[in-house]
Amino acid sequence: MATEIKVPALGESVNEATVARWLKKIGDTVAMDDPLVELETDKVTLEVNAPAAGTLAEIAAPEGANVAVGAVLGRIGEAAAKAAAAKPVASAAVAASEAKAPAAAASAAAGTVAVLERSGPAVRKLVEENRLDAAGIAATGKDGRLTKGDVLAHLERAAPAAAAPAAKPTPAAPRPPREIGVREERVRMTRLRRRIAERLKEAQNNAAMLTTFNEADMSEVMALRERYRDSFEKKYGVRLGFMSIFVKACIVALRELPAVNAEIDGEDIIYKNHYDIGVAVGTEQGLVVPVLRDADQLGFAEIEKKIGDFGRRARDGKLALDDLSGGTFTISNGGIYGSLMSTPILNPPQSGILGMHKIQKRPVAVGDRIELRPMMYLALSYDHRIVDGREAVTFLVRVKECVENPERMLFDV
Repeated sequence: MATEIKVPALGESVNEATVARWLKKIGDTVAMDDPLVELETDKVTLEVNAPAAGTLAEIAAPEGANVAVGAVLGRIGEAAAKAAAAKPVASAAVAASEAKAPAAAASAAAGTVAVLERSGPAVRKLVEENRLDAAGIAATGKDGRLTKGDVLAHLERAAPAAAAPAAKPTPAAPRPPREIGVREERVRMTRLRRRIAERLKEAQNNAAMLTTFNEADMSEVMALRERYRDSFEKKYGVRLGFMSIFVKACIVALRELPAVNAEIDGEDIIYKNHYDIGVAVGTEQGLVVPVLRDADQLGFAEIEKKIGDFGRRARDGKLALDDLSGGTFTISNGGIYGSLMSTPILNPPQSGILGMHKIQKRPVAVGDRIELRPMMYLALSYDHRIVDGREAVTFLVRVKECVENPERMLFDV
């Protein structure tokens, strides 16, 4: 009896994933808990393991297909391995062909439902709104997928020849994908990259986003790290970095200015009496923001350990969905890439994000003297719907004061 391979629960508010890569082929022998397929969600990439031992008998969802929680990805047969070995080469070729183009078979078997399952959410919405039969629309996308242009072109052809005078004109179909040159390559955006793009655009469209700037003299913090570098690392097994200091400085400022730690929900403002600080981490797949839960209750060493662990797991693709959900405020350090100044974009629904930047020696006035000091530009982007300019500037001043006088955080003054 075949065992179904199903899409597992994907986490809070995540209902759909994309099949990124099959790790096994039809006919491969698998052991219990062997990794079979990688799924890509809006937040992370996760592996689905074999629910039973046997042979991979069927791949129901090909690479690139969109699948919902509980959907069948494939099936494991008990004794399919010997049968697969006994099949002639021609049969193996047929099986491979079926694996590469399951969309066509699914379309013949399941009609409209199958076509919609392997098309994007924008296409499904357009089909549902116009009550169309997806199986009757000519598909030009990869593996028989419908594109938005396919649906719009179908609507344009089906429109009556003579529209009523008061009728609204049919929206013009979007330009088809341009032809690429011989030295160009077209690569489909990953679900994570698409989600990043959506959230960044959402922040710009929905929030009244402004950015205020200041600069901090890093002399005292650098001297503090130098004084305690060896003893701190020896005691805690981790280096004292700048990020833990800025996390603590932000918490001091957030306590004084709770609007920067709040969010808008409809016509209400939700003030949060907890400090879950997101720390932006860059990976090859895109930017992710794991969250330090109750960061106000963590010591400097605990923060550094957690950030180091986040970085390692982000690079290995091992972050869990719980690591990325929530968050009341975000810190992004573009300085590690050499950025001297930037305007960070909000992480919805949060109302504030701090941007750290490269430390650079600059001449500054110290009393009546001009001295070279290691300076860092700081940027706070904030939602002006909830945070006033006075609050934003005061917040950044408090962060600056804590960084320039680290004793403030130790003595809570």
